[in-house]
Amino acid sequence: MTPQEIVRRRLRSQRIAAGTGFSRPEEVVSWFGAVQAQEFAEAKWALGLRMTAGVTDADVERAFAEGAILRTHVLRPTWHFVAPADIRWMLALTGPRVNAVNASLARKLGVDDAVFAKSNDTLARALAGGKQLTRAELADALRRAGVEISEGVHLSLLVMRAELDGVICSGARRGKQFTYALLDERVPPAPSLSREEARAELVRRYFTSHGPATLRDFAWWSGLTLADARAGVAAVGDRLTAREGTDGATYFMSLEDAPAPEAEEALRTTYLLPAFDEYTVAYRERGALVAPEHAAEAKTRLLDPVVVEGGRAVGTWRKRHAAGRGGVRIEAAPFTPGALNAAAFEAAAARYRAFAAGGPAPG
Repeated sequence: MTPQEIVRRRLRSQRIAAGTGFSRPEEVVSWFGAVQAQEFAEAKWALGLRMTAGVTDADVERAFAEGAILRTHVLRPTWHFVAPADIRWMLALTGPRVNAVNASLARKLGVDDAVFAKSNDTLARALAGGKQLTRAELADALRRAGVEISEGVHLSLLVMRAELDGVICSGARRGKQFTYALLDERVPPAPSLSREEARAELVRRYFTSHGPATLRDFAWWSGLTLADARAGVAAVGDRLTAREGTDGATYFMSLEDAPAPEAEEALRTTYLLPAFDEYTVAYRERGALVAPEHAAEAKTRLLDPVVVEGGRAVGTWRKRHAAGRGGVRIEAAPFTPGALNAAAFEAAAARYRAFAAGGPAPG
């Protein structure tokens, strides 16, 4: 399997290639299992990029406000969009790993299990009854309860722990401010999964939505161990196929992950990806994403908003507010002069402007 074949297949599995059929943000999030979302405005476009024409930023914002998609810390210590039906089993699976990553910071700040328990209880009482509060309001509640907050990172650690323990999750935004809500009040009950079942389900989602990918890619994305990756693949092996890459690595993908001949034109389309898109961030090794002639220039820029042609990053892009043209001007920065197809870039930019035109102010 060559790098070109890998990226062509990823365009399809990641549902970036046209004709995916997703019409609601929650469908995209469920397909992936989790979508990185620490940059909220960028993450909204990550969903819009994978949806049918006519969907706007406002549609994604509405889904978020209504709780059809949630934003919480899960997997690596990073915010992700997660579907309500998945949030509990995913937190149970990956939360302990993230807490272990945060353990040294907790010790440094003098936060032990008793402090976390008091903080979780305080936040639960402050939010009870359908309240949705900002971080500043949560901080006030903690201080009134006698929970020490010596610095910003202290508050972040306490709030993240409450997310990972399944106490709180995202509420609707209040203007540009994020709020938090009680998870049990915002999310309907869902069947629980054993650790083995949850691990197998996360492995299946990852390789179906991100394949072709390696075990190390999954371990990086999920924050779980290579042993977990191997066990998960063994549990769902009849739904995956393995191919050897020209780099010597073994790549796993869904058995249904073969690009159809009629999709070749879509695979040659130019796309504007947001920063930290799943197409760029979800793999430990990102060599397939860049042609050799662009490797040096692209090395430190792949997590920026990138321009993708033929499945590979050929430059970066940025947006500026402007009068007319949907209120957004799109500027390109190719990795090498002449690397961009100007007409194809403008078509991709027009698609982004149409999405952004229906949205609220970024935040």
